[in-house]
Amino acid sequence: MEIVLLTALGVGGATVIGALIGFIFKNISHKFSDIILSFAAGVMLCAAVFGLIMPSVEFAEGIEVFVPIVGIFCGAYILNLLDKAVPHLHRLSGVEIESHSKSNEKLGKVILFVMAIAIHNLPEGIAAGVGFGTGNTTEALTIALGIALQNIPEGMVIIAPMLAAGMSKKRTLIISVLTGVVEVVGTFLGYFAVSISNAILPFALAFAGGTMLYVISDEMIPETHAHGGERGATYALLVGFCLMLLMDFYLG
Repeated sequence: MEIVLLTALGVGGATVIGALIGFIFKNISHKFSDIILSFAAGVMLCAAVFGLIMPSVEFAEGIEVFVPIVGIFCGAYILNLLDKAVPHLHRLSGVEIESHSKSNEKLGKVILFVMAIAIHNLPEGIAAGVGFGTGNTTEALTIALGIALQNIPEGMVIIAPMLAAGMSKKRTLIISVLTGVVEVVGTFLGYFAVSISNAILPFALAFAGGTMLYVISDEMIPETHAHGGERGATYALLVGFCLMLLMDFYLG
């Protein structure tokens, strides 16, 4: 339980770390942030496949092999519904450059942007918690690491729009911390869900994997290919993926 608590704090705290970096380096280039985000996408992709989806298939038996497939699509579909209700990252990144907007209108868009990140953090936290259901702590930590790495550039992204909208630094930091708290809550929800009943473990693992695949394909990759640094972003993703493969081989 102690390792789960530390993991939850680490996953949620990564957003805060990103926010602090955003305070210090307010003019981080898109190319640099895209490389970091792509590296995180590669880590998450490896963690989703080998840490969540493959164990889900192994835990399923007989006809239940279809359970992981259903779980993957359910996870992706839930995030699709969330995207329709509250668009995320690449659909809202334009709030950074709308300096000509009226203050209230701009602040409203920034709040929507932050809400989107907070809402999407919940299933990511659940994915981190569900990973402990396999009993393989190393794989669970690898999944959490991938999510935490993704949260750092995400935390960096939310700072500039809030400050540009006239929000105080103190309030900006508090809101950033709250988006991380959502992820902590999600981690515990995922952990306790699979702890209560192992029967739901194959579905829960695949569901978490599906949410991560959706985030990678629908949000992270388009975002990192939108500013002219596609080649570097692609290689950064491959480096992240291969690094996780090596960690899984030597530590798994």
